[in-house]
Amino acid sequence: MKINRIAFQNFRIYKGSNAVDFAPEATKNISIIAGKNGFGKTTFLTSLIWVFYGKMMSEVEDKYRRDIKSVGGYDKFLKTLLNRETRAAFENSGAGVPVLSVEIELKDLSIPSIPCKSVIVKRSYDLRTETESLTILIDGIESELSKEVGYEVFINDFILPREIAKFFFFDAEKIVSLAEAKSKQELKNLSRAYSEVLGIKKYDDLKKNLETLLSKFKRDGASADQKAKLDKLISKDKELQELFDMNQEKLYNLDKELASQKVISDGFQEKLIREGNGITLDELQELKKERDGYKAESIEIKSSLKRLLDIAPLVMAGTKLLALRQQLDKEDVHHSENINKFIKTEEFASFSNLLLKNLGDLSFDVSTKSKIVDALKKTISEKQTCSIDGTVKVLLDFDAEQYRNFEALFNNIKTTFSSQFNEIIKQEKNNRLLLSRVMYKIKQAEARNDNHLAQKIREEKDEVDNKIVDLIAKRDGLIEAGGVLKTNLATNHKLLSESEKEIKLDDTDSKKYEVIEKLLSKINKIIHDIKEDKKYSLQKSLLLGLKKIMHKKDFIANVRVNVLDDVMDIDLLDMDNQVIDKDSLSKGEQQLYATALLKALVDESGIKFPVFIDSPLQKFDKYHSKNIIKEFYPDISEQVVLFPLLEKELSEAEYEYLKPNVNKVFTIENNGNSTFMPLTVDTLFDHLKTEVHVYSN
Repeated sequence: MKINRIAFQNFRIYKGSNAVDFAPEATKNISIIAGKNGFGKTTFLTSLIWVFYGKMMSEVEDKYRRDIKSVGGYDKFLKTLLNRETRAAFENSGAGVPVLSVEIELKDLSIPSIPCKSVIVKRSYDLRTETESLTILIDGIESELSKEVGYEVFINDFILPREIAKFFFFDAEKIVSLAEAKSKQELKNLSRAYSEVLGIKKYDDLKKNLETLLSKFKRDGASADQKAKLDKLISKDKELQELFDMNQEKLYNLDKELASQKVISDGFQEKLIREGNGITLDELQELKKERDGYKAESIEIKSSLKRLLDIAPLVMAGTKLLALRQQLDKEDVHHSENINKFIKTEEFASFSNLLLKNLGDLSFDVSTKSKIVDALKKTISEKQTCSIDGTVKVLLDFDAEQYRNFEALFNNIKTTFSSQFNEIIKQEKNNRLLLSRVMYKIKQAEARNDNHLAQKIREEKDEVDNKIVDLIAKRDGLIEAGGVLKTNLATNHKLLSESEKEIKLDDTDSKKYEVIEKLLSKINKIIHDIKEDKKYSLQKSLLLGLKKIMHKKDFIANVRVNVLDDVMDIDLLDMDNQVIDKDSLSKGEQQLYATALLKALVDESGIKFPVFIDSPLQKFDKYHSKNIIKEFYPDISEQVVLFPLLEKELSEAEYEYLKPNVNKVFTIENNGNSTFMPLTVDTLFDHLKTEVHVYSN
């Protein structure tokens, strides 16, 4: 499947009619649409999501859900898609035709049992009537199939499922977040993406529906009091979920602001370096990284010291601790002897009974026999009395486990405590010294005291840094509040589940309940089996992709996909089969990993659809860029459309590697509104050189 043509009418920055004709060739699969920042590259991607999915675009990516929510709903969002000048002219004087539309023509689309040369999808919005319309033409006419199943379903089933659309229209930087998954929630998101690619989402949806049905059965069979209790818990659950979502929204916005302020701070930092000494920004960043490492190490040292200080009072007790040990030893012996006394008493009794029985068989007279028995009893009594030390007074009465724990603590204090304490003190001193040196170097690098311009920049930077500190504090507060809300949600869920268990069903509903539970069990097994079966092909595809584009040979020797319930994690393994920490990868290597993961997921989907990539090559060095250009872009799809910022995300040298696979080239020109200018493949950078301000907005 390939895109032959995309036409815009009044879509945001693209005023009037604008079109891009790709005319895809079988031997060349890459098209370039280059433009400066703010000229409409991201708008282009938004138009593709909108034309296919309309109000369902919020299910493609969270960004669109937030955009729609921020303007007050989808109906208001539609108005923001209309070109501003066109909308203003109509709202102010009723002039013009306030209609926006996006039209896409697809070639080589395979529809079972229907011959098809081309499919045209067109979505429009008319501000006059405030209505949205969607039309689908198969070879120029409306098909009964698309009408029968519904246009939205037709697109989802025969063109591109919205659950995996984000893997075909993506920002190269954003995809890194998928590869950097660490927290349980992030790993769940990775697992969800994998489930969408494998087509498991339909089973997940069925599972959720059945779980909802189970809850409905329970609630329908509840008494009035039980229903009141359930309604209260459900209402609280909804309230907590809304608060949690609001908290996450605030956290997202704050993270964006924090990232923006850090960019500003880095800009001031670069100016300070120019006004200060000759240290480079990269060298300063390394110093700061070293500083952060020492600070983290200081926290670990203090944590270790705290653990030792917790037992320091026992060390200071000295002789009293020894006296405590002696008392516990005596009590332990006393307990043992009490046990032995019982055993010995039993043994003496058995022995005396046997001896008396044997004496009865001897021919002693009564007097002699009586004296022997008395002597025996006296001897046994004396033996039992002398075997127990009655002077021990039980004060602590530790059981065996408590005694062993104390013994381990005592031996630690006696043997290794001193050396451990001295070593930690030594580490703390060394760490403090090294941290002080690095802080001094950073301070020296940032500005000279006698440079008034540097002082002014320093003041502005300090102001921004203070904002960053405040934002970090707010962020920590939101994270903490989110944790509390999450805990409260989990507690409420548990109470809700327990309340439902208390409800007794009648025989009919009980049988239905059992059937649904069995279905749930089978669905869970199906989901698990599919993931287990497919994870090996994902491992193979991901490893193959990494080996193609990584310039470090044998750096990653293997890949392991771990799937457990609704969590999926991916381990990168070295030659010794040890897990490579993804944090240790450079930003470029992280994006390489993300890129290889993207290709593996696209391959797993089995969907033949064009791939659109914004901000390509941004984090790659020239070696990795060459590998991506030669090994990745020509192979990821039969049609690839790149949106680079020339000389920043695609250099002229890199373009030379790309040219053998380039089919079409366009630049986005802007004179208040944007238009597309087609160029020949060889003249892209010639056109760029005619412009004076390459990086202007």
